[in-house]
Amino acid sequence: MSRLYLITILCILFLSNSFGQTKIGTYLKHAQEKYKNGDYVYALELYEQAMQIDSNSIDILWQYAETLRAYKDYGKATVYYKKVYDRENGLIYPYSQIYYGLMLKQTGKYEEALNTFKKVKSQFKSEKDSYPYKKAVREIESCTWATDYVSSKDSLIFKHLQKPVNSEDSEFGHLIWDGQLIFSSLKADSIGSNEEVYTKNYKTQLYSYSLNNQEENYKLIAALSEPGKSIGNGSFSIDSTKFYYSNCEDDSYNYACRIMVAEVIDTVISNIDSLGSIINKPGFNTSMPSIGQIDNKEVLFFSSDRDGGKGGMDIWFSYITDGNQYSEPVNLEAINTLDNEVTPWWDNSQNQLYFSSSWFDGFGGYDIFKTSYKYYDFTEPQNIGLPYNSQANDLYYFKHIDTSYFSSNRIGVNYSKNPTCCSDIFRVNYPKKITSTKIDTLIIPPVIESLYELSRRLPLTLYFHNDCPNPKSLDTLTKINYIDGYKEYRAMLEKYQIEFTSGMDSIKALLAKKELEDFFINYVDKGVEDLALFRDLLLTELQKGAKINVLVKGFASPLAKTSYNVKLTKRRISSLVNYLSAFDNGIFKPYIKGTAENGGKVVFTMVPFGEYTANKSTSDDYYDQRNSVYSKAAAVERKVEIQSISYMENDKIFPLAAESSIYDIGKVSAQSIIEKSFNFQNLTSGNVEIESVTSPLNIVTSEIYSKIIAGKKSGSIKIIIDPKQLIGLQMVYVEVKIKGYSETLKLMVTMEVE
Repeated sequence: MSRLYLITILCILFLSNSFGQTKIGTYLKHAQEKYKNGDYVYALELYEQAMQIDSNSIDILWQYAETLRAYKDYGKATVYYKKVYDRENGLIYPYSQIYYGLMLKQTGKYEEALNTFKKVKSQFKSEKDSYPYKKAVREIESCTWATDYVSSKDSLIFKHLQKPVNSEDSEFGHLIWDGQLIFSSLKADSIGSNEEVYTKNYKTQLYSYSLNNQEENYKLIAALSEPGKSIGNGSFSIDSTKFYYSNCEDDSYNYACRIMVAEVIDTVISNIDSLGSIINKPGFNTSMPSIGQIDNKEVLFFSSDRDGGKGGMDIWFSYITDGNQYSEPVNLEAINTLDNEVTPWWDNSQNQLYFSSSWFDGFGGYDIFKTSYKYYDFTEPQNIGLPYNSQANDLYYFKHIDTSYFSSNRIGVNYSKNPTCCSDIFRVNYPKKITSTKIDTLIIPPVIESLYELSRRLPLTLYFHNDCPNPKSLDTLTKINYIDGYKEYRAMLEKYQIEFTSGMDSIKALLAKKELEDFFINYVDKGVEDLALFRDLLLTELQKGAKINVLVKGFASPLAKTSYNVKLTKRRISSLVNYLSAFDNGIFKPYIKGTAENGGKVVFTMVPFGEYTANKSTSDDYYDQRNSVYSKAAAVERKVEIQSISYMENDKIFPLAAESSIYDIGKVSAQSIIEKSFNFQNLTSGNVEIESVTSPLNIVTSEIYSKIIAGKKSGSIKIIIDPKQLIGLQMVYVEVKIKGYSETLKLMVTMEVE
């Protein structure tokens, strides 16, 4: 081969490569411009063309993933964030793994997301004050919550508003006024990162739509329209003479908003003006106004990134006097976080504030939460659950009479390209009274509702250090309070890590330490949190005069002899009772002793299993304490579980206790036949006879394997459900009656019938 030929080939390759790099540079420049302008569709096309030339560039993969996330294409963004992290391990783009986890969560892959966030926590463990570390810790709890969530018992009517309100673009609902739905609509493919309507080429405007005459098309509220501005949100003053809304200017791919106010006289809008610098602080974004009334004072709630907040967009409030005087805004610290808190809406009838956040326990991106105003403060935010929230972004909740509205970009919205790109408005109603005799029986008695609320949090598991409380004791009672024991146990994490990893190589030791840390966070700490929720619900029922039997099972690791472990598990159950006795200056004591004036009473039925149900593979070698004491396998066996609760109609303890009195089976077809078996135990030494198994529904039948249950023996009942007559979220139950008792054992199945 001649030297001239080689030189020619090299020149061609060089020129081709140079041309390719020039072309990539052009694509990337224009793609970044489109991204900044909010035109994610065009930006994605340009990045795809760049990747056809160079598919290995981490920088292009990262920018493509970022654009997919902005466009809310969660599934595809998951793939590309993973590609980035797999190639650079977070060294070039430290957020690649956390965004991968967030996209997994927003596609409902909670287990995979949980494992990813654990890795993120480990990645940033040396930077515990950093946002990624704190966000990973928060998302570990959130994914665990989402996995364990039991959907509401309520049969809600859930409806996606149809055209002309919802379109292939984005719509956000704000309020109902004078029979009109007031909503904003964005005629474009994208919206801003904080869900504030925005685009470079199209503007958001406010519209009205008659709910009484739905044949009319929606109408632009022209009086509020302003050339070159995006107009959104909306809330009336208490006396309905003023209308507050957002006026936004383009600011790169974000937005710069301020709150405006207009006078309203006989539906005529006039005298539009901007609120002053006290509210619209110069240089910051102020938006999403909502008017409420607290302590007989008119209040303006809004969202802003002004200084003095906790991070991102926070919710603030200001008192209004004389109709146009605004106090210095106060940060609502009880609910604000490092992430964004947006779309506040105040419910005057319930003294509750609804808002959306991406920080607290949730199903995906933004979830809707509520907080109550009590004793001059706001309570801890509570996720309002399904079907309001989803794996996508759920925002702009508001309520009108018995109907709730919210906006979401979940699967099922109208779209032209990306199934989750844009938001639509949804409506949720409680059902009217059903006239069918068969369906009327679905109305659940109040006692069952309370039982459900308690039972849905079971089993509740509490963990203990080896041979605690009161090591080497043969007593069955203890004076130790469970919480005191928990605090001592929690402080032993480092000792567990040192003891268990002794002799391991560095990599295995690191993984083992992390596994133990996860156990203490996701099991031991979680048990204490669950106990607080259960405690409060239990107290509420006792204060109503209820007589409640709580079935508690005790377990132990197999290190000691069975006879010793039975006594140990009784001490562990005793420490739980001690905790309740000491709580809030002894508020539970009258109920535990049976001396409460209202007749309320709680009885703890103790079932000490010792090591009978311990994992047989767990070490029971006293001389191998690394595995028999300090391993996670051993630690997970040392526990007590509140397994079930039942109501007593008298002081006589009902002899049957179910392993679980309620099962959630998720979504089912109305054409399928549901079969579920419940196992239970006779707690007494004598025989009991099942007299009947009944249900208020004629769609439920049952099979009893044996009507006579011998003392200390187990039995089983299968219930068969034909759900053809049901729709939506349902709870079906049977009552097991035994001879000699007026009380019954209630067994429940929850499901969503499609």
